[in-house]
Amino acid sequence: MRHNISLVLFVIYASVLVPATTNAADVSELVTVVPIEGAFSDVKERVIFAVESQGLVVDHISDVGGMLFRTGKDLGENGAIYENAEVLEFCSALYSRRMAEFSPTLLAFCPYAISVYTLYGEPYTTYVAFKLIARNVADDATREVLQQIDDLLKTIVEEASL
Repeated sequence: MRHNISLVLFVIYASVLVPATTNAADVSELVTVVPIEGAFSDVKERVIFAVESQGLVVDHISDVGGMLFRTGKDLGENGAIYENAEVLEFCSALYSRRMAEFSPTLLAFCPYAISVYTLYGEPYTTYVAFKLIARNVADDATREVLQQIDDLLKTIVEEASL
């Protein structure tokens, strides 16, 4: 019985929240990326400040760039992708509560994340990016709840880019 419920939830998720096809050409439909002139550490601090100005706290920072560099050798990949790449994670009691009250299964979107990275060999352009979670959600009420989080992330990134 549990397996059937899980399967039904997965099918609903896949049909409502996941786009049918995605390729490199339409990645911009999945992620918002803002290039900001400046050193990685400066831009990262601006993002943290922008998160905090919303009354939120960055709970965790993942060094994804370091992990990819370390594991690349084990995978037979020697090329560096990023100079620096970190993912800042945080949550909002207000938006997460609204989302969970609407549908407890939407907890999967917590915590919220903003990526900050510089590409290898380009240390003075820092990219700030976040996933568009409301994209392609067919149900109006669900999309509205998730759009509030997209808007929050957009506000944070806009503030950091000033």
